[in-house]
Amino acid sequence: MRTETEEMARTMAREPGAPLRVALLGCGVVGSAVATKLVENGDDLAARVGAPLELVGIAVRRPGRPRPDVPVDPSLFTADADELVTRADVVIEVIGGIDPARGLIMRAMEHGASVVSANKALLAEDGPTLYAAADANDVDLYYEAAVAGAIPILRPIRESLAGDDVRRVLGIVNGTTNFVLDKMDSTGAGFAETVEEAQALGYAEADPTADVEGFDAAAKAAILASLAFHTRVSSADVHREGITEVSAADIRAAAEMDSVVKLLAICERVTGDDGGEAVSVRVHPAMIPRSHPLASVREAFNAVFIEAAAAGPLMFYGRGAGGDPSASAVLGDIVAVARHKVAGGRGPGESAYADLPVVGMGQALTRYHISLDVADRPGVLAQVATAFAEHGVSIETVRQQGGPGEGDLAKLIVVTHRATDAALAATVDALRGLDAVDDVASVMRVEGS
Repeated sequence: MRTETEEMARTMAREPGAPLRVALLGCGVVGSAVATKLVENGDDLAARVGAPLELVGIAVRRPGRPRPDVPVDPSLFTADADELVTRADVVIEVIGGIDPARGLIMRAMEHGASVVSANKALLAEDGPTLYAAADANDVDLYYEAAVAGAIPILRPIRESLAGDDVRRVLGIVNGTTNFVLDKMDSTGAGFAETVEEAQALGYAEADPTADVEGFDAAAKAAILASLAFHTRVSSADVHREGITEVSAADIRAAAEMDSVVKLLAICERVTGDDGGEAVSVRVHPAMIPRSHPLASVREAFNAVFIEAAAAGPLMFYGRGAGGDPSASAVLGDIVAVARHKVAGGRGPGESAYADLPVVGMGQALTRYHISLDVADRPGVLAQVATAFAEHGVSIETVRQQGGPGEGDLAKLIVVTHRATDAALAATVDALRGLDAVDDVASVMRVEGS
């Protein structure tokens, strides 16, 4: 708890009309773009805020390294991030990761600075702690750039839809995986070669694990669900599957259904064990029909589709990553929190009043596309249908390919109606145990219809 002397020093630190002191933590791709725009757009930003924004320091690991593309005084670069955050009104954190970012953000808030962050991993893991620190120190915590780059999605959910009832959020929130799946669809290329192309173009890191295994999308899904459903959701609550198992055959199967495969973040209200409302949050590849708005999202673009009770369906689309797009979101947050500093007051804090239970993947309602290699003989289809019926899963369509003669294998393509994921998974296990089933060649969820 702050003493009276500390509170007085904090209150008197900035004279009316004086510049707002801005500290930047990190000067990578996003940080460089933010610093450049703070300098180049300084007059416009001052007019929008109501006071000048003065960049007082940039914390980096190697302050002496030349950075000719960042138009700031070299003396502003410092390795002492701990000291820098104590002399700022607004701290911008774009270093990523959990530590030291968490400690620096907490220290900045304790010294009266509002914080703008792009750190999805930290917010998804420990958002409540950061919110509590913001409340305790009467400062803002904004993080629009943490999800979907330049797309304004978090503030519309947190503010514009605050009076509505969001039922579902369905999004493509990782540009790398969308690029890979889009190229596999449009060119017929395999997974590995498409990832290499994404790396060559700068869309994927040298180690693409966080993207292709779904970790990045899961963190963003946790943030989206927390805001949409007024419930604390962490990345540990999110069911996660990546795209490494998606094959060219899966892409072709989707095309035969006039669909495409996308890595989707799906956040929705469902019925819990007690019959009341609950929240389901999942990230996995799924087929969606080409008629769905998300199917047309190409290359490294992102899009988020929201279904709200009063507003109906809403679509947000744009560049999901990169220096300038992310800097746009960061600058928007800077202007917002700086205006609050000038005028007094704060923006909205955490809203977790609903406190809905977060259910596991087994209770999620979804559909399946299942490809089976089966013996081509009488009675096989009846056995397959029985396996579905025994687990309470209704078949929507079934189609047979191949199998010209007795003893040959035929391929069955089954698409189900909606059922719990647990029932569908149990059905697949039962199919694998049938003597007539040679192989369950492919299993993929179907969404968006």
